[in-house]
Amino acid sequence: MLAAVAVLTAWSGYQAARWEARSATAYALAADTNVLAQEQLTLAGQDHLYDIITFNSWIEARHRGDEKLCQFFERRFRPEFALAFAAWLETDPLQNPNAPPGPSFMPEYKSARADRARELAVQARSHLQRGIATRETGDQYVRITVILATVLLLTALAQRFKIQAARVGLLAVASARLLFAVYWITTFPRA
Repeated sequence: MLAAVAVLTAWSGYQAARWEARSATAYALAADTNVLAQEQLTLAGQDHLYDIITFNSWIEARHRGDEKLCQFFERRFRPEFALAFAAWLETDPLQNPNAPPGPSFMPEYKSARADRARELAVQARSHLQRGIATRETGDQYVRITVILATVLLLTALAQRFKIQAARVGLLAVASARLLFAVYWITTFPRA
């Protein structure tokens, strides 16, 4: 019995360490992916700010009637913004009071970087969930290790008693806990 407990304890500890490593890897991937998502979100915000500044400059040039400067700013629009700008112009915004306030309010206004940031955020959450799940599996193996340690304790205590019934009782409890641990070890996933 002691040999079986020693081997199972080693196996359980090994599995706990392997699952902990997987958990740490998943957490690291979650953090790394989250940093990439934040980077893309920051760049998307900078793009949006650039779009607003160039559009405001275009509005100012249009207000002054400087067509050459308007064309200059239109050439500087980012391609994603230029599509929304063209759609916004079709609403006749200078005459139509119901037109959206600017191209960034149009459904055509898209940001590939913002879309990528959302994708990366979803990936980061997936990595995080995997890290949590693998940590829980590792924790289950730690729990088995503790149960196996109690089997060792009960077996050692049983040897100290001179009364046969106490020995048999402690060994019965230890055996039951050992069977429970063996069942868990055979049904848990392996790393």
